[in-house]
Amino acid sequence: MHVKIKAVWQTVRQLSGDDAYERYLQHYAQYHQRHAEGACHPALTKADFFKQWQDEKWTGVKRCC
Repeated sequence: MHVKIKAVWQTVRQLSGDDAYERYLQHYAQYHQRHAEGACHPALTKADFFKQWQDEKWTGVKRCC
């Protein structure tokens, strides 16, 4: 039962975007951090990540007509 609750909770977090920063850090560690030293930018802070995420989401025209 505990495993099912944990899986449901993880799904809710993923669908709501609550785990977006953790997924970003996993992606960063896998694809960017390992490359040549100094070649990649440092990982964004949590605050910077969410600011960029909101800016991308709400910048520009967001209507159908």
